[in-house]
Amino acid sequence: MQLSAFLLLAIYLFLLWPLSRWHRSRNSLAPAVFAGLLLGILFGGFIHLAEGWGVNTQWVLGWIGLIGDGYVNLLYVMVMPLVLVSILGAVVRVSDTRALGKISVSVLAVLLGTTAISALIGVVIAHLFGLTAEGLVEGAREAARVEVLNERIGRVSELSIPEILTGFIPRNIFFDLAGHRDNSVIAVVIFAVLLGVAALGVRKENPEQGAAIEQFVSVAQAWVMKLVRLVMAFTPYGVMALVTALIADSSWADIFNLFNFVVASFVAIALMFLVHGLLLLINGVSPLHFFAKVWPVLVFAFSSRSSAATIPLNIETQIDELKNAPAIANFSASFGATIGQNGCAGIYPAMLAVMVAVPMGINVFDPVWLTSLIAVVVISSFGIAGVGGGATFAALVVLPTMGLPVTIAALLISVEPLIDMARTALNVNGAMTAGTLTQRWLGGQDSPGEANVV
Repeated sequence: MQLSAFLLLAIYLFLLWPLSRWHRSRNSLAPAVFAGLLLGILFGGFIHLAEGWGVNTQWVLGWIGLIGDGYVNLLYVMVMPLVLVSILGAVVRVSDTRALGKISVSVLAVLLGTTAISALIGVVIAHLFGLTAEGLVEGAREAARVEVLNERIGRVSELSIPEILTGFIPRNIFFDLAGHRDNSVIAVVIFAVLLGVAALGVRKENPEQGAAIEQFVSVAQAWVMKLVRLVMAFTPYGVMALVTALIADSSWADIFNLFNFVVASFVAIALMFLVHGLLLLINGVSPLHFFAKVWPVLVFAFSSRSSAATIPLNIETQIDELKNAPAIANFSASFGATIGQNGCAGIYPAMLAVMVAVPMGINVFDPVWLTSLIAVVVISSFGIAGVGGGATFAALVVLPTMGLPVTIAALLISVEPLIDMARTALNVNGAMTAGTLTQRWLGGQDSPGEANVV
């Protein structure tokens, strides 16, 4: 082990001390998260430079990854217990089960509706920036990715919409609680709803037993939420570690080669954030107030590149900061992690479709073709969890359905991590927007912290 690598790690560990002091001196998590983000960017850039000096940076990043990946793992381990007890608690306390249907329909309507808008934005931006698949170079890494995609596309293309939706239904709840399937979150939501409805039936037949069930669920909720808050206290340090690794591993040469696509992607994502803000404004919610409350969650989503791992922070922020009802927060966070993802399932496959269609002589603004593309994007976004999750798999569904080759998805692999960070933040923001709008529509104008429907 080089002494320089050891010193580099020592500097990183030393930086955790002022971050800890800053964190403890603030009541809010947001300033510490922002500080962790800045320190991660600066130190990640420094590590990038140190690599050119011959320092063994991979050894340093391995230890930094212990903090970042460890924090993400802790969040992952809480996802299923949190979703289970939170959804169960919401159902057990409901007086009218029709309210759950209203919440689900409202959340899904926003998620899928905004995905349609994001697909249209993706098409327009790709056209304005003149993006095309022509001229993209296929290296060794891209060629290997093509082989993987060709292998997976066969499995994806064999799935029908009914088969995808059937995959949401739990078959072995312990298997899903362990997160072994890509659609395990939705399966746990469905199981929790059924378990809650059964509890309502018990309460109707035997009020004493029903009260005991409700008390048990209440205790379980308090216990799990305490665990969530304990882990969330490590967010600034997790963000710093994750951002450090991302910046240090970024290939600026690859980013420069695909600079036009990177800029176009970020413009499309920024426009979709503006759409979220406009929807909130139209419904009487201040976008500035909203983004001031949720940006620490977006920072973590950006650095972790995982909508699922962000579920605990998503739910906690919706309940505590946005004052959304627990049922609405849980449904929107859970659905939003796997259904109607504006960035991964909306913007990305739409942009790739344009990049491939233009060289083939297709008029991407032909009403029939454009409508078909948006419809396919929306439908596939509802089933992404059933075929594997992620932007690449959204492209595997959309491109073949539109009669387009999937090779383009492999040729952009070098800039995927950078763009995926922003896409994940947009996905999570879409889920929180869906929850906030649902709260506004169903929770009453006068008391946004208490939903009248639950």
